[in-house]
Amino acid sequence: MNEERKIETEEVASAPTPPRARVPDSVARKRDYLAGFLAGETEPALADNTDLKDRVIEALKSVYDPEIPVDIYELGLIYDIQISEDGDAVITMTLTTPHCPVAESLPQEVELRVLSVPGIRDAEVKVVWDPPWDPSQMSDEARLELGML
Repeated sequence: MNEERKIETEEVASAPTPPRARVPDSVARKRDYLAGFLAGETEPALADNTDLKDRVIEALKSVYDPEIPVDIYELGLIYDIQISEDGDAVITMTLTTPHCPVAESLPQEVELRVLSVPGIRDAEVKVVWDPPWDPSQMSDEARLELGML
């Protein structure tokens, strides 16, 4: 009754990265019509990448660093925004410090905010540390808000 069970293991050098989940084109995303109605907005027209990038930037400006009362875009934490013709967005960003208390949650919040933009099918956030962030990357608006101008 006391049988010994063995689990076979195999050592590998690396494993392939699994594919990212994507919203298929056949699935229509539902808008929050009440919010659009209250804001007086109409149904957004199909836009080019420039307009889509502007809407992504507006979404990023709604994400704030919890320790600094400035949004992450004006703070200079967003290094690059790439949007493919299919609506796949890749956001390259950094944090003020590797020991930032929201190092785990802020990139996830950025991804969710970008995914909420109509026209974005998929979003990926890449956190980089080179070049490191410093206060010179802040916009003039951020400096004014923090009393640094």
